Amino acid sequence: MTERLLRALLHNGYQLLRQGRYAEAVVFAERACAQQPGNAHLLELASEAWLANGDPQAAADRIAQAVAVATSPLPLLIKYASLLLQLRRRREARLVAGQAQALAAADGAAWWRIGSLYSGCHEVAAARDAYRHAMTLLGEQPGLLYDLATMQFFGGEFDAAERTLERLLQLAPGTGDALYLRATLRRQTGQHNHLDDLRHRLTTLSEPSARAAGLYALSKELEDLGQHAESFETLTAAAVCKRKTLQYDVAAECAHIAQVREAYAPAVLRALQPGHAGEGAIFIVGLPRSGTTLLERLLIQRGGARSAGELMDFGALLGSATSGVLSTNPELTAAQASLQIDFAALGQEYLRGARELVHDHPVFIDKLPVNYLYCGMIAAALPRARIIHLVRDPLDTCYAMYKTLFYNAYPFSYALDELADYYLAYQQTMRHWHAVLPGAILDVRYEELVRDTDQQITRVLSWCGLASSDTIAELEHVPFVTASAAQVRGDVHQRSVHSSRRHLGRLMPVLTRLQAAGVVMPGVEAL
Repeated sequence: MTERLLRALLHNGYQLLRQGRYAEAVVFAERACAQQPGNAHLLELASEAWLANGDPQAAADRIAQAVAVATSPLPLLIKYASLLLQLRRRREARLVAGQAQALAAADGAAWWRIGSLYSGCHEVAAARDAYRHAMTLLGEQPGLLYDLATMQFFGGEFDAAERTLERLLQLAPGTGDALYLRATLRRQTGQHNHLDDLRHRLTTLSEPSARAAGLYALSKELEDLGQHAESFETLTAAAVCKRKTLQYDVAAECAHIAQVREAYAPAVLRALQPGHAGEGAIFIVGLPRSGTTLLERLLIQRGGARSAGELMDFGALLGSATSGVLSTNPELTAAQASLQIDFAALGQEYLRGARELVHDHPVFIDKLPVNYLYCGMIAAALPRARIIHLVRDPLDTCYAMYKTLFYNAYPFSYALDELADYYLAYQQTMRHWHAVLPGAILDVRYEELVRDTDQQITRVLSWCGLASSDTIAELEHVPFVTASAAQVRGDVHQRSVHSSRRHLGRLMPVLTRLQAAGVVMPGVEAL
């Protein structure tokens, strides 16, 4: 094939992709591959076409073929590893990332991408090292510094993370995300804080997302120093700023949650086919900031479990299978359609991907709080899984969520009225799951967990069928891929119990809605 013909084929194929004609692009690319077999460029085109057309498996197959015949396979290896991650084939993704690393040499951009691949595999140390090497080749770029600081944060290297963030902020003073991460690295003190620096930066920080992050950082540091009134005033400004950046309808989300409760009635659950018999999965569910990371840490220390982090896998697999049903049954709600999926296959694929993430450890923890919405589906797909529900004081839970910047998650948490509406939907849903799955979910109260840790963790370990270890595992080198990576390494404490009570007046929109719905909050008088 002449170079001119190859360029023409590639131009026409990518033109179809740019025009959004994905199915035609697949046909075109596959025909070109058949006519000119073994051409890496055409195989890469076919991979891109399959991916755009919604088939990452076919895309991965084609890019693997391209890797095998390419004279310079480094960029293709990086693409291949990224597709493997998308398919939750983490073991292969790690291997392919390693192959790319062996070829990266002085390609700084490739080292940066390889770091992202390791990060996606939760290989925190490998990601950190790749980012460091990229920096020696590319110099101190703000985005690269932030990625490095994030891995240092997850790995418990808080002093190193702070130094990295300080350098980033010298280069890019308006990086709001760096200001917030710096504030969360530790509990600030009178001798060690950034109040003056934050106030100065906020005078010129105007981009909404960056300004919101800076305000959240200032609010957090003010709270650490006991300046509670100013902290909440700053928090309110931060939440208003963040909420303006979002398009979100809490009523629509609560209606979707209600559809789940309606679809998963007791008789319907009993009629489902048996799920996958695999064991070893522990789901910690609830709401964010309710103590889920603390319980995860204790299960690792005392029970020898391994953290899989906050996995999106179960919801993603459920959504993909449900979409297949909806394509032929558009009259159903998503919740109704989900009842027709193959739950055993879902459970099997979930376990495969999760086990690869934890290097086949026999017991792992999935700590994504929002999995509370899927308790019935989890019980159907993995009847031998353990589901633990963290329950925290309602007002403390809402306050803890309100004062946290979640970036692209939990959009209901930036307005107090929306937060209250969502909390009530969550509470109704957990009552429903307990009613239709009697004995399948263990409630653990945060206040009891921090007050009588030994008794509560013994109870949890017994319920999970895990033996309690006489020696407490060290967490110094255990990565935690979570926003709570700093708090999880500290001592168990009761400082946060009823911390919302100092802000009763300011939390009135939440308080009145919860009390009107009959939610009981200890120590709070009825309005």
